[in-house]
Order: sequence, then C-alpha cells, then structure tokens
Amino acid sequence: MPNYVPFIEAHEILEQANRVLVIGCSGGGKTTLALRISEKYALAYQSIDRDVRWLPGWQVRDRTEQRQIISELAGRDRWVMDGTSPSSFDIRVPRADLIVWVRPPRRIAIAGVVKRVLVNYGKVRVAMAEGCPEPIPDREFLSYIWSFERKSAPKLITQIDKHGPTVPVAVLKSRADIANLVVGE
Repeated sequence: MPNYVPFIEAHEILEQANRVLVIGCSGGGKTTLALRISEKYALAYQSIDRDVRWLPGWQVRDRTEQRQIISELAGRDRWVMDGTSPSSFDIRVPRADLIVWVRPPRRIAIAGVVKRVLVNYGKVRVAMAEGCPEPIPDREFLSYIWSFERKSAPKLITQIDKHGPTVPVAVLKSRADIANLVVGE
C-alpha cells in the first residue's frame, strides 16, 4: 500500500519538497495544481503531455525517446511534474519527494474536461505540445475518465508500491482539497 499521508503532513512536505509528482485522472485539476505549486515554490513546471508524449499534430513520440526525455527531466534538481503515465513511474516515482494524487469523483473529472473544452477548444493549452489544439473528447477518452478508478487506479497503486513504497502520497478528492493544499488549510 502506498505511503499515504494526511493533508496537513502533505502540506508540510510540500513546503520543503524539491520534486513533486502530480498524478490523477484527466479533468481532475492536475495541471491547475501543478502550475500553482510551480509558481508558489519556484519549481520548474514539467508536463508529460507537452514535454514528453506529444509531437505536433497529435503524433505520439517514440517510446524510447519518451523515456530518455523523462530520465533527463526527472534527473533535474527541482521540479513539479504534471502527468500520470504509470509506464514511467520506475523513473519518476523514486525521484519524487511527494506524490500528489488528484482523485476527485468521476463526475467532477468529466465536468473538468467539459469546462476545459469550452474554454480551450481549438487552442493549445499550457500543458500540451505545440500543434495539439484542444479537441472535442471522443467516447474512448470519456470512457477512460469514467472507468479511471476501476481500471487505472489499481495500476497506479501497484506502480507506486513497486517504485516508491516510502514516497509520501497525498490524495486530494475535491476542488477544495486542491485549492487548500498549496495554502495549507
């Protein structure tokens, strides 16, 4: 089982952390939180989608090259990394001082994606690679969000246990939790 820590302890760890990994379901608020952490604690913002996975035109970068980039990014001294992608947890989790798992109910995550599309449709978001404008989500993507807890969360737990059993994990289940982590309330 991951090393879950209470909210107040997570905030105290965050105050001293050099490397923070922000994971969770699409639409949950990972990017918003990671950008706030980056700004408040002067940690370099890194996005798996923008910096690693996607090339212009929604082309997926070669997996070997992705792992090389992740190794380089994770090897840096101070960062907050926005992105779930458990296939690279072997590289990222051992380097993290804190894992923040944004884990809202699926209806909140779906609402987050709807809001994101309404605000950003056709534009390239800060967390996305150039040439990858925000699309209308397809059924497969919405199904991924809807079934995230059942299908993806167990894989995340397994990978955290395997690659970072002592790394503190803070679970944020609401927008209020997300907002309050940085301010420590």
